[in-house]
Amino acid sequence: MTVEHAATSLERQARACAAMAAGRYADLLSRAAADVRAGGLFAEVLAGHLDAPFGAAVPLRLLGGVHALVLTGRAPELAAFYPSAGGRQVPGDADACWDAFRAVVATERDTVRDWLRRPPQTNEVGRANLLVAGLLYALGEVGGRPVRLVELGASAGLNLRADLFRVEAPGWAWGPADSPVRLPDAWRDGTPDWLPAAAAAYPELTVLERLGCDLTPLDPTSADGALALRAYVWPEHTDRAARLAGALALARRVPARVTAMGAADFLAGIDPRPGTLTVVWHSVMRQYVPADEWARVSAELDRLAAAADADAPVAHLLFEPDLLDGRHFQLHARINTAPPQLLAEAHPHGLPAHHP
Repeated sequence: MTVEHAATSLERQARACAAMAAGRYADLLSRAAADVRAGGLFAEVLAGHLDAPFGAAVPLRLLGGVHALVLTGRAPELAAFYPSAGGRQVPGDADACWDAFRAVVATERDTVRDWLRRPPQTNEVGRANLLVAGLLYALGEVGGRPVRLVELGASAGLNLRADLFRVEAPGWAWGPADSPVRLPDAWRDGTPDWLPAAAAAYPELTVLERLGCDLTPLDPTSADGALALRAYVWPEHTDRAARLAGALALARRVPARVTAMGAADFLAGIDPRPGTLTVVWHSVMRQYVPADEWARVSAELDRLAAAADADAPVAHLLFEPDLLDGRHFQLHARINTAPPQLLAEAHPHGLPAHHP
């Protein structure tokens, strides 16, 4: 059943890719699943990972490793099919793309297997759309004051610079007009009523600290870190790649500190600060945290909320899949000890959002 489990995981990720406008990846993963069942090349390359849980995202590790080879010029035949490398996708080229993909894996199997040991690091910049909305909501609730941004599962910390991104929707915009990161069409069917008022009241933020944690953080200012981030953006999603490029440029100018540490231990060192809004934020990371660890995280969040007051407020912003079915991605905000509020739902990559 190990082989069948691996094939099923590949097919499950293929369906997810198809649902998020990555049809070429969906096709490649479906073919790889058939190859695994047949005991072919991909069964050999995935050996040692065939029984990995779906949450380990082994199919994405496989795709990311191959994409890194494309982006570094080591797979020119496959690059012809990858828009991220200047290639094109046209009707009828799926067989040729699969042949090129399989050839790269066969030739570079050691490199690909090395990538299978890396957890995916997407650090999706579009999710900053929800962070910005949550930040403005929190400021509207507690009043204007300097901000500390604290991110759990921060990866490379790109979204710790969210206040420097430009968010746009019809009739509404917020953030520096000259920002290298633009999040257009941020809201579907109009913005929530409170958002334009909060944006007008707080056109700029004073961010005192940008702190984060991750078990395996990436350095976005290093060549290897930037490559890993680029490799995990799906090659058909050129808009996402452009946002990532802008965020990498900002990261080289604006420092943020991401510590290699679990979320609970990291939060244990965070306390409310008088005169400052402390914002604890995380996005699409909760499913990767074991239940016992998340219980510790929840206890630390409760401790922070209980320690907060009107002069030292704490906002907990989370953009995570709905716990009931995992299909709806929702932004909730909790201010101090008040009950969490559902503010928005959004595409898993953050754009567009809509208010419930």
